[in-house]
Amino acid sequence: MEKLDYPSGPWTGFFDYGKGAHPFPMDLILNFSGGRITGEGHDPVGGFVISGEYTDGGECHWTKTYPNSHEVSYRGFRDGKGIWGTWEIRFYSCGGFHIWPLGEKGEEVAESVEEELSLEALLPISTNAVSQPVRSK
Repeated sequence: MEKLDYPSGPWTGFFDYGKGAHPFPMDLILNFSGGRITGEGHDPVGGFVISGEYTDGGECHWTKTYPNSHEVSYRGFRDGKGIWGTWEIRFYSCGGFHIWPLGEKGEEVAESVEEELSLEALLPISTNAVSQPVRSK
């Protein structure tokens, strides 16, 4: 198995609230070292910090914390076009995301963001996920 590259530095991308939803941009500065992800960033909600883990096999998960506010759990997979997956706020809502290293295939990815929103086919949520709480089992 080929070891995946996780470049530390600036990343960019988007998150959305599920099927057919408008994407919201986010910019991040990420550090990948020894299986740990740390960093910070900004999106329309505000500034945040990142703390989580990644594997050489491509699996990633982290918590995005807005200081003095709430946390968002992210779970995704690294491929040649960045890291993509889903996010959730406990008992509230969930959606999709896609981030990629700034300057690395960024223009190609940015041009195809609308097509990439096919993430919605992978999300087990309804289009009204924002107004419907996610219930634990």
